[in-house]
Amino acid sequence: MPARPVVLVVIADTDPEAYRGYCLEQVAAVYDVVLITGSEPTWQRPHLIDYEVADPGDQAALSAAGRALAARHLLAGVMTWTEWYLVPVARLARQLGLPTTAPEAMQGCRNKAASRTLFARHGVPSAASASAATVAEAAAAAERIGYPVVLKPASHAASIGVIRVDHRAALDDAFAFASRAAERSTENPRVLVEGYLDGPEVSVECVSYRGVTAAVAVTRKTLSPPPLFEEVAHSVDAADPLLTTVAPAATAAVQALGITDGVSHVEVRLVDGRPRLIEVNGRIAGDMIGHLVHLATGIDLPRAAADIACGRAPNLAPTRTSAAAIRLLYPDTSGTVAELHLDDAWPWLERTVFQRRPGEKVLLSQDGGDAFTARLGYLITTGPTGTLAQARAQAAQQHLVTDIVPN
Repeated sequence: MPARPVVLVVIADTDPEAYRGYCLEQVAAVYDVVLITGSEPTWQRPHLIDYEVADPGDQAALSAAGRALAARHLLAGVMTWTEWYLVPVARLARQLGLPTTAPEAMQGCRNKAASRTLFARHGVPSAASASAATVAEAAAAAERIGYPVVLKPASHAASIGVIRVDHRAALDDAFAFASRAAERSTENPRVLVEGYLDGPEVSVECVSYRGVTAAVAVTRKTLSPPPLFEEVAHSVDAADPLLTTVAPAATAAVQALGITDGVSHVEVRLVDGRPRLIEVNGRIAGDMIGHLVHLATGIDLPRAAADIACGRAPNLAPTRTSAAAIRLLYPDTSGTVAELHLDDAWPWLERTVFQRRPGEKVLLSQDGGDAFTARLGYLITTGPTGTLAQARAQAAQQHLVTDIVPN
């Protein structure tokens, strides 16, 4: 039999198996995988034929590692699902002569201020937005836009540093909260002040190949109470009628940014039933959403991303008509985990994953942490409809036994 194509995958060394293991597993089922990551591989090793250790955020180091792997293997493509590496990996693909969306398009995707400009230029409905470097600039922008507003880092992810502000008296603390996250970015350390889009939030999972974009699934979301925007649950229903409503705006946003190839996670709010763009993430969604899509529709987004990276047309034909939901598990208080387990099991409980063990600490966002420091784990349920899958996830969560000793 002919040798399998070799695809180069670039990921963060902090990418957890609990959330990204399925991506690497599904790519390795079809391709020989070589890896670039920041430290010696651990859980990734069974899926690899070779690797290089290098900092993917350092373009020179990434390029050198890519060239070393290209000297040892005939690479068919290069890909990443790590938000921070979208631009460096696009540059690496171009250096190696492999298929890619232009690095400039990935930069526009990473920079939310640039995204808003492109949305406006192409007539994609989104939110009023202004960039601010100081509290005074943020206050002036908020007055122009009108409260409530949302403050967010210009280049971040996972809703880190995103906060709603309802009046001027709350702006100073909110700006400090958003700035702490924004300053961790090497791409754009500024804070965006945006009009609050009042309505339910969804994401649209899109696939682009040679300039043509298809919306393959819609993900319904449950968010934490204001003022933060932490995502606590998602569900995907293959038969969700909302997909036809949000698909045109999502695909228009992807095309406005110039994304020609790859999988995108497009966040949308429905205002009076009409889609308004929040942002486009030029990679497979986190929080196991790609796995939910696979459970509900049979569409394999990691395989599609690898196919596109290697210049192959992806197979987007659904093979299932079902639904799946994930419940992200958070404690009520920061502290030390004393006990954590689920005291029952059901055939529709697809998996339960705990990220914390007794003795480990959790830190909620309101206490200075974020989604990564606060989360206990997740559980995934299936069902014939999204409503039932969500209800099952909520029911299973009621059987979660947690004991957190407050700090």
